[in-house]
Amino acid sequence: MHFIEVILPLSLAKTFTYRVSEAEFHFIKKGMRVVVPFGKSKMYTALVLDIHQNAPTLYDAKEIHQIIDEKPIATAEQIKHWLWIANYYMCSIGDVYRGAFPTGLLLESETIVTTKPDTLVNDSELSDDEFLIYEALQHQSSLRVQDIVSILNKKNIFPILQKMISKDIIVLEEEIKETYKPKLVRYVKLHAKYESDTGLQELLEVLKSANKQKEIVLTYFQLSASEKKPITVKNLTEASNATPATIKALIEKEIFEEYFLQHDRVTFNGEKSEKELQLSDAQENAFKAIKNSFTEKEVCLLHGVTSSGKTEIYIKLIEEYLQTGRQVLYLLPEIALTTQLVSRLRLHFGDKVAVFHSKYSNNERVEVWKQTLENSEKAQIVIGARSALFLPFKDLGLLIVDEEHEQTFKQTDPAPRYHARDAAIVLANYHNAKVLLGSATPSIETYFNTQTDKYGLVTLSERYKNVRMPEIVLVDLKDKHFRKRMTGHFSDLLIEEIAEALSLGEQVILFQNRRGYSPIIECLTCGHVPHCQQCDVSLTYHKFKNQLRCHYCGYSIAKPTNCHSCSSIDLTTKGFGTEQIEQELAVLFPKAKTARMDQDTTRGKFGFEKIIDTFKNREIDILVGTQMLAKGLDFDNVSLVGIMNADNMLHHPDFRAFERSFQMMTQVAGRAGRSEKQGKVVIQTYNPNHNTIQQVTNHNYIGMYKEQLYDRQIYRYPPYFRIIKLTLKHRDYEKLKEGSMWLYQVLSQNLGMPVLGPEEPAISRIRNEYIRTILIKIPQNLHLGNTKKTIQKMLNSFEAVAQYRAVKVVVNVDFY
Repeated sequence: MHFIEVILPLSLAKTFTYRVSEAEFHFIKKGMRVVVPFGKSKMYTALVLDIHQNAPTLYDAKEIHQIIDEKPIATAEQIKHWLWIANYYMCSIGDVYRGAFPTGLLLESETIVTTKPDTLVNDSELSDDEFLIYEALQHQSSLRVQDIVSILNKKNIFPILQKMISKDIIVLEEEIKETYKPKLVRYVKLHAKYESDTGLQELLEVLKSANKQKEIVLTYFQLSASEKKPITVKNLTEASNATPATIKALIEKEIFEEYFLQHDRVTFNGEKSEKELQLSDAQENAFKAIKNSFTEKEVCLLHGVTSSGKTEIYIKLIEEYLQTGRQVLYLLPEIALTTQLVSRLRLHFGDKVAVFHSKYSNNERVEVWKQTLENSEKAQIVIGARSALFLPFKDLGLLIVDEEHEQTFKQTDPAPRYHARDAAIVLANYHNAKVLLGSATPSIETYFNTQTDKYGLVTLSERYKNVRMPEIVLVDLKDKHFRKRMTGHFSDLLIEEIAEALSLGEQVILFQNRRGYSPIIECLTCGHVPHCQQCDVSLTYHKFKNQLRCHYCGYSIAKPTNCHSCSSIDLTTKGFGTEQIEQELAVLFPKAKTARMDQDTTRGKFGFEKIIDTFKNREIDILVGTQMLAKGLDFDNVSLVGIMNADNMLHHPDFRAFERSFQMMTQVAGRAGRSEKQGKVVIQTYNPNHNTIQQVTNHNYIGMYKEQLYDRQIYRYPPYFRIIKLTLKHRDYEKLKEGSMWLYQVLSQNLGMPVLGPEEPAISRIRNEYIRTILIKIPQNLHLGNTKKTIQKMLNSFEAVAQYRAVKVVVNVDFY
């Protein structure tokens, strides 16, 4: 008997055993995909983990359906890394597999309906719907379920199909479809019979009267003479202003022949520059220090102030690693950043750069996957957001994690809830690669690791070309409101600064970490605020679409004209978002061009690129945005940055609020004055004497680090304690309350460490599910793996209690 062990792309914690024949047993290798039946009639793409001869004891092994790959498409290191992620972040291996693979490589079964041969069907016995399906199957040998839905124009067609199956008219087949299709490009060439010298005479004879066609043929000759490479139909139609129909006519006349070639979807057309990169003295010293640090330690932190030229140092390092022929992975926190960075790296490395993130289509992601696996020229450097971590690297030499403090490196939903920076360090370990973390405001854990000698530390304290750090001005909003010196949300000082920058032809960035127009609409008569029906949050008003929306579940209603509670028409808005600032700017500076960058304006694949490029080309004077703007974007003409309200970040109910606010404000401030002239930052706040705001003003990272570390030690937070957060959800409030209490008591009795909860979070209901959270704080001296095993046992026993089975439990390790 021969068996294989596979992972299914489902949220299941264990692997499954399937039976294979002897020939298959010798052909299959670890890391190949096979199609297996699972459940009653479903087919899934599973990944082979192991090949063995031990029969499963609890069930009869089914046979596999088919083998998809000829050679493995996942590497051994990759699978080892997945198992670590599943174990460390307490999720199932199926979740990791589903999250790691591009969906183009995971096939799902699509049900196919065919008629049963040799059955005599009496038309009069069929209902109308059945007859329609039967008739369609006479013209076509098989139909997909989707096709039948559209023929009958009904959602629920399974009862009808069931009847037809019982009458023995149709049969269902499960068939698996490969979803990835290579991109084919259509080319034309001259038909073989016209290639001789006499052929040309004949050709002109044939086309004597057809002027349009003659023009196309002449254009074809011009193109083939000048370009010396195959000619695509697209090029030919553009060059000759022809219609596709005329070209089709030429192919039918056998003057042209058409043929197809396979193309990569993601191609690079620009020229790479031959200029050598010149590092400044400070950069050169940092570069050497990093190389020294790599001789002793695996991980090094580059702590360089904003605009100190960290990217140039990365490029120099990448150059050295490429010469050894090893691959480089460059992780960024935001898709918005990849667009700007790719163009910079392609100037240096040409088409050796591949990009991988979720705004790419399925087929494009599959292509990058295959290039990485083959260690091809085109994917020697992979840039991407956190998901690029899962690519099948053959020989990884260097990982760069830029802006390592960013919270977007942490995946929140769905599982695997991994942190890309931490998982990258483990992956590097499997490949014997080095990791370089870069940031102007490192996270406290990372900086703590450099202080305890776990990581190396290199500091760059001056900006590139000795540009001065921006000057930071605080505006006290209490005082300004009191003296009536505010226009909308703008203080008189900020308005003056903007006017001055615009008169000098410089650009301005305004930062407000809230999208929409305003977070609350309130009735002045009775105080009623419209809330979401399914979540415990007020609806945010979006003026642009004139609707109220919930930012948690997407529920929306049209803007009410009167109060839903007392029918009064006195409605007012409270708080403000990016849309409102954009509107106030139009009144204050009618001649300036403004644009907005947030989730609502960057929906498409090139949403970011359009806004960033127009801003870089100085077509926009003032850019208003949310935290997307805070990351390492580089604009050389920005002289002023305004932070509209620094307080809403400080008063977040989160132990990292001060650290995050410091990072966010410093990063936003760092967008100002990146060329010769010193930039200016205006921070509007009700609390100008707040410690954190003072630390931002004085560029005092170490002060912030020491103060936060002191607090964290007292209140038992990371880096002194590890935290696991359990979130329980259920639609029934009472059942959730009982269940969370039961779990809390079991945990606190069996774990000798602080367990807090069960707590109602600030937003205690989302999509009609009530929520409770439990925090487990694990001290540093305890073994993490054993503690997790104990917690997992208790979660399993919680699931075994019949009345709590419906309560969903989400485990989030290192949730911060």
